[in-house]
Amino acid sequence: MNALGNDDDLISAAGLAVSLALVGVAAAVSLWRRLGLERQILWAAARALVQLLLVGGALALLVEPGRSLAWSWLWVAAMIAYAGDVARRRAPEVPRILPLSIAAFATAAVISLGVVFGLGVLPLRSQTVVPIAGMMVGNSMTATVVAARRLVEELRDKRPEVEARLALGHPSRQAAAPYVRSALRSALSPQIETTKATGLVFLPGAMTGLIIAGVSPTQAVLVQAVVMFLVLGSVATTTAVVTLGLIRRLFTPDHRLRHIARTAEH
Repeated sequence: MNALGNDDDLISAAGLAVSLALVGVAAAVSLWRRLGLERQILWAAARALVQLLLVGGALALLVEPGRSLAWSWLWVAAMIAYAGDVARRRAPEVPRILPLSIAAFATAAVISLGVVFGLGVLPLRSQTVVPIAGMMVGNSMTATVVAARRLVEELRDKRPEVEARLALGHPSRQAAAPYVRSALRSALSPQIETTKATGLVFLPGAMTGLIIAGVSPTQAVLVQAVVMFLVLGSVATTTAVVTLGLIRRLFTPDHRLRHIARTAEH
């Protein structure tokens, strides 16, 4: 049976089942090289499939004719809250990262989605709001965790240097500036490299999906460019907000570096 059907049924259930063989390949490689990752690979694939099916069903409800756009914005708010919780779990050593990361994602959403939808780059409808916001939050979440963890590590491990700067009369932001730059470079560099390689080394998912779905390559390229710029701007915004917010939390009002534990204190 051909995995590709008509426009309304591009991938059949049989095609999906056949594609699961590729998960078996990954598990076989783990088994062959004794990596011990077989169960994790199978669990990750099963979990991803269930989550995608649930999201697909929910999106189908959102895009029904006459459905209020407010439901899409509610979904975006839920994504931002969940991403903040994921950041908290991935970076337990970062103090009070949950509210800070939520504020960073919300700021990026206002700026990035405001440009894309407010200026008419993409049409404002359920089919665009949720997917675009999902790509923005997903990419920003990883970079935010990297920036926050790197900044905390830098300030904790180089405490003597920081305190020496403070002793010379530098305010906290100035004393922490080199470590903020290091954290931002660590978080932004992967996205910058990905942006540079787009189109030459690999074809991104959004562009590939549109072409497979029958959209003209030119339009697919334009959409991918918008998504790529959206992600880059969102990553820069969230990491900047998080690092600046952490400086306010890691230093006292009288410019002293607080104690930074190696694991989050509960």
